[in-house]
Amino acid sequence: MKFPRNARIFRGQLDASPFVGVLFLVAIFLLLNSSLVFLPGVAVRLPEAADLPGVTGPTLTVVVDTNRRLYFRNQVIRENDLLAQLRKAARETKEPPVLVLMADRTVSYDTIIHLAELARAAGLKETSLTTSPPATPGRNQAAP
Repeated sequence: MKFPRNARIFRGQLDASPFVGVLFLVAIFLLLNSSLVFLPGVAVRLPEAADLPGVTGPTLTVVVDTNRRLYFRNQVIRENDLLAQLRKAARETKEPPVLVLMADRTVSYDTIIHLAELARAAGLKETSLTTSPPATPGRNQAAP
């Protein structure tokens, strides 16, 4: 069977509208996958440490940012209100919870100690500091 050949080489001008359409689709996909999406939360740069033990049992988390603002249960809170909330939470649990303190690496040691004393006044017996793993392995390990 013989098929007729009617295909000819195109010698006219190209139409730009299909190319523009594909370009807009690519731009939409790039915008949807970019980092322009807002991520809720507080930016806290934790200090780095390796091989620290974790916490078992109930925990209460307090976050301290670089401006020394306190966050408890995803909301900004004042010190007096934090003390009341920690007391209330300590009474509601069967065993005393551990205060997990997520403090930015620029927060002073005085602030951390003050929050640990605040937790002790609220009835919490233990405070634990949160760290992030080191960016390069072996950086924080002691030399033999």
